[in-house]
Order: sequence, then C-alpha cells, then structure tokens
Amino acid sequence: MSATSESRQNIKIFDTTLRDGEQSPGAAMTLEEKLEVAQLLDQMGVDIIEAGFPVSSSGDFEAVQEIAKITRNAVICGLARAGFKDIDLAGEALKPARRPRIHTFISTSPVHMKHKLQMGPNAVLDAVGASVARARNLTDDVQWSAEDATRTERDFLCRCVELAIRSGATTINIPDTVGYSTPQEYIELITMLRERVPGAETVVFSTHCHNDLGLAVANSLAGVLAGARQVECTINGIGERAGNAALEEIVMALKVRGDRMPFSTGIDTTMLARASKLVSNVTGFPVQYNKAIVGKNAFAHESGIHQDGMLKHVETYEIMRPEEVGVKETSLVLGKLSGRHAFRDKLANLGYTLEDQAVEDAFRRFKDLADKKKQVFDEDIVALVDDEVLRGHDRIVVKGLKVQTGLGVEPRAELTLAMDGEERRTATTGDGPVDAIFRAIRELYPHPATLQLFHVHAVTEGTDAQANVSVRLEENGRTVTGRAADTDTLLAAANAYVNALNRLLVKREKQVPEALTVAR
Repeated sequence: MSATSESRQNIKIFDTTLRDGEQSPGAAMTLEEKLEVAQLLDQMGVDIIEAGFPVSSSGDFEAVQEIAKITRNAVICGLARAGFKDIDLAGEALKPARRPRIHTFISTSPVHMKHKLQMGPNAVLDAVGASVARARNLTDDVQWSAEDATRTERDFLCRCVELAIRSGATTINIPDTVGYSTPQEYIELITMLRERVPGAETVVFSTHCHNDLGLAVANSLAGVLAGARQVECTINGIGERAGNAALEEIVMALKVRGDRMPFSTGIDTTMLARASKLVSNVTGFPVQYNKAIVGKNAFAHESGIHQDGMLKHVETYEIMRPEEVGVKETSLVLGKLSGRHAFRDKLANLGYTLEDQAVEDAFRRFKDLADKKKQVFDEDIVALVDDEVLRGHDRIVVKGLKVQTGLGVEPRAELTLAMDGEERRTATTGDGPVDAIFRAIRELYPHPATLQLFHVHAVTEGTDAQANVSVRLEENGRTVTGRAADTDTLLAAANAYVNALNRLLVKREKQVPEALTVAR
C-alpha cells in the first residue's frame, strides 16, 4: 500500500552539477551557461545548488557569486577545503545569497590521510573542528563531509562526525567517494552513525555516491532507507570518472516506488527532460540512448510483443508516463512549409524555452534544414537547437569552408575563421578531407592540444540525415569535448573541432590551486 503524499517524508535534493559535474573530464561551462543551468535547477525545485568551488579560480568565485544573486528559492552552496582561506573565500562569494551554505570537507580514510593529506588522525580531527567552527562564524548553514567515508575506520569516522556536529555542522555528508560501497554496506554505515554518534538526531545526514561500480543510485536510495534525508546528485549523473548518482533517477525512483520508499521531493519532474538536454548541451556530453528516465529510448518500444502490449494497455511495459518527465508521446513531423507557430510549439513540446531572438535563429536554421531534408524529425530539431546553444558563446567561429576531395584528388580545405571578430583565411592539404580541415584550423589557431577522439553518428536515418560530430582534445591534462551537427558532415567536423577549442579556452582560464583534490 503506497503512502499518501501527506505522510511522506521530504528528501532534500542537493544538486552538484555545477561543481562535481563540471569536474567531468572534458566538461567545461561558461559563466553564462552556469547561470542558465542554475536558473533551471532553481525553477524545477532543487533544494540546494552547489554552485562551485570559489577558491579554485576567479571564474568559479564569480560563478558562485552571480548564481547567489539570481536564484530565488534554492540554498546556494560553495565548496571549501578545511583551510581558512577556502572557507573565507566561500563565505565572501556567498554574500549575495538569500540562503547561503558553506560545504567544507577533509579526507578521513587511512589511504587518503597517509598519501594525500600526509596527516595523522589527531591533525585531521583538529582540522575538522577548526574548519566547521570557522564556517559557522560565517553562516548558520554548514555542511561537513568526510571524504572517502566508506573506506574510513568506523570508530574514527564516528569521532569526526561527532566533532563536526559539536562544532556547528547542520548537515553531515557521508560520501562514497570512489564508488566502492554496496547498498547493504551503505545502509549499515548510515545506520551505525545515526545510532552511535551523540547529537546525530540534530543534523541531516546526506549521501554523495559515485558510480564506479554502477551503484551510485542504488547506494543513495539505500542511504535514504537508512535515514539520510538529503541526496547529492547531478543531472545525467555527470561527474568525476564514472560520474555521480543521477538526479532524474533518484527523483523518479522515489516517485514511482512510493510503496516501498515513502518519501517525496520538491522536484517538478516534468522539467527533467529539459534539464537533461540543457546540461548535455552546455557540457558537450551526449546522453546515452538507453539512459534511464531521459534517454532517447527510455520510452521507445520496438519489439512486436512490446508494441502489442502497449497498444492494449500502456502499463504492460511502462511503469511511468513520458509526460511525467517532460517527454511527449507524439512526434509531429515538420517540413519546409511549417510556420513559426508550429515550430515554437514543437520547441515547447521538446522542453525548450528560448528568447524570441533565439527562436528566430533556430527557425532560420530549421528552414535551411527543411530545404535539404524531406522530413524533419524531433531529433533533427534537438540537434540544430543544441548546436546553436553549443556555439552561442564561442570566441572562434567557422565563417567559411570549401573542401576538395575525391579519387585521385589531393584533399584540400579552404577555411575562414573569425577569432574575437577578426577573420583569417588559409588553405591546407591533408591525408583526407577531415585531416585537411583540422590542419587548417591548427594553422589559423596554433595550439598544442592533441586530438583524442573524432566520432560521427547520424541523428536520424537516411542519406539526408544530419551528422552529429564529437571531437575531444587534450592539453596539459585538460580534456574538452566539442560537438556540432549539420547535414554536411565536413562542416559539422569543423564546427565540432572549433567548439572544442572554445571550451579549451574556458578551461585555460581556470587556475587550480596547488595540490587541489576535491573529488568526494
């Protein structure tokens, strides 16, 4: 028997897409993109937004400060290590916030204390007390995390948590930093802390689970069953290495399985698909087709048996309705005769909210595409809008491209780039047309980055399908991914490479402090 909404306990959703999510290798967001994501998270009902790590760079400090200014409902959180400089800068960045939170952390496992911190247990305990007290002097809302908690000796973890509570922490986060735990272990850990630590009943326990063994969501839900009342997660599950617990999966699991988990969240689930698309756009990370809740195939049925069952009764193969997560059942095919009204309606159905000028730009690109294709499908529209978003803030832009290739013809690319408004042109040859294009880009914008990935896939079927191209570049340990879509595969390749370069420029501006380690 499912619990009524009145009897369900609320689970706070702590979103760290803008902090832990941006640490994903290859992910980088501009300030404008971070603000756009933060506004959407605030609108959809996220309780706490971890906006960044202020001490890591001037860009992160500014992002936290600006997000603190524009959000209306969510608590805005800044991350800080145990040092006073980190904590003071986080407090400064959070001054504009209506509801600020400082999140401070330190490693507690033997392997982290010995090899990363080079500190003994007593020194770590001293740092816990001092850092939480310092943060509490700046705000009443202080969260403390035990990095690598699931590999920490239990008695020592209890001592750390007790000290953090006595020093003023209001939320205690127990991270599975390396995705090592199993659900039963995590239940036992949270239960043990709540039973053994004095003052545990006065604070909120939180989960922060990584997905190295594919158990991040399962462990997070296990933590909730054990008494945690805050879950840390990210849109699309992005994050360090294999990522974090996916917000959309946590929220829908709690909603669909209220019979076993009598909890609720304040999330407007109809905005989940829209949030997924936005984060995919700004990070350049595509969502896998079979991704739970928001993947392209999440509500697709190809098997004849499944289709027959669906036609007879939708609950035969669907445990939730597409509309609940912001996905529309029907697919309206648009063509070159479609007008602005139909196009705007289609954008709304696909979860996009664009300014008038952005709609006009997208409509123009749609008309150009419709002239090239017989049918324009939903996936085509998503690709062209996403492509516009990806290139919306680029400093380097492809302005012209002409390619010569064929049997017995040396591949040659004539390229024009606009760099900060100044146009430059060159012509180069290569081993193939794509190689010639990439050499031309390197000639116009010399850089030491190496190409790690070049991937092309068709957005839809047919010879007139748009090509969606991904390019990954690496420079001095920084990895970025660029994407672009076009019916011209070579133009898409050029735009994807240039988009990656623009993301690399953003990465270069981030100055990370010495010996900085923040994955939890």
